[in-house]
Amino acid sequence: MATAKTPATKPARPVAPAPYPPAAFDFVRRGLGHTVNRIHQHDPVEADRNVSGQQLCLGLRDLALELWGGMAMAVLASWGIRRTEDFGRIVFDMVRTRQLSTSPRDTEADFRGVYEFDEAFGPSAVAERLCKAAAR
Repeated sequence: MATAKTPATKPARPVAPAPYPPAAFDFVRRGLGHTVNRIHQHDPVEADRNVSGQQLCLGLRDLALELWGGMAMAVLASWGIRRTEDFGRIVFDMVRTRQLSTSPRDTEADFRGVYEFDEAFGPSAVAERLCKAAAR
């Protein structure tokens, strides 16, 4: 009995694993909304609601401390985020996949060295955050 031969197929090229898990992208997306709302809350026109890389890093820091307090650095580290440059990589990955847009003046370098994680998420930062929350 004759059978039709199936054409030989090339094996699929392995896809490189994303350096950050989906939760990291979700956090950055949520943090972007948080930062835009905080910075542009009094802007009557919504046309240009861009934030700089530095502003986004600060907003992400504030949101992480708000969500996780003293565990913020551990949560971010579990996603491979250990420096502000990691936020920039995530943002520009999202730009490359058309999930976000940037202005012509935005670069990954804007995220370089905005703060040190040990200081931004250390005990004194957490204590300061708690004091601010208690004062509200």
